[in-house]
Amino acid sequence: MDTSRRQTGIQQLLAAEQEAQHIVNEARNAVGYICLNILGVIYMDLIPFSSMKGLVSVIMFSCDTGKTARLKQAKEEAEKEIAGYRAQMEAEFQRKLAQSSGDSGANVKRLEQETEEKIHHLSSQSADISDDVVQMLLKHVTTVKN
Repeated sequence: MDTSRRQTGIQQLLAAEQEAQHIVNEARNAVGYICLNILGVIYMDLIPFSSMKGLVSVIMFSCDTGKTARLKQAKEEAEKEIAGYRAQMEAEFQRKLAQSSGDSGANVKRLEQETEEKIHHLSSQSADISDDVVQMLLKHVTTVKN
């Protein structure tokens, strides 16, 4: 008995679905659907085809105008940000370029000073250990091994 009730219920659902499909097909023949997405809310409505053509073009134009304006604004903001970043990088590059090759006389003086400091450092280190090296060499030269 439970199975027959289920079968009847399924048959009724199929019949209702067929009837709904028939109604939808008739409505599509008489009118067209219009679907609007306004600020994330979707509106659907049936309107006659005769008035749909002008309405759809107006809606599409107004949607495209808003979207185009937002895209244009975003593009302009991005271009400004890119221009600022490019200017910052160019200024940094010019600064580094001026530091490395700006005044060759100053670079030569700086390199000469660094070289003198390194020579002085190495001379002092060699003076500190020269006595030890001489003693070690004398020990190895004078020691006889069989």
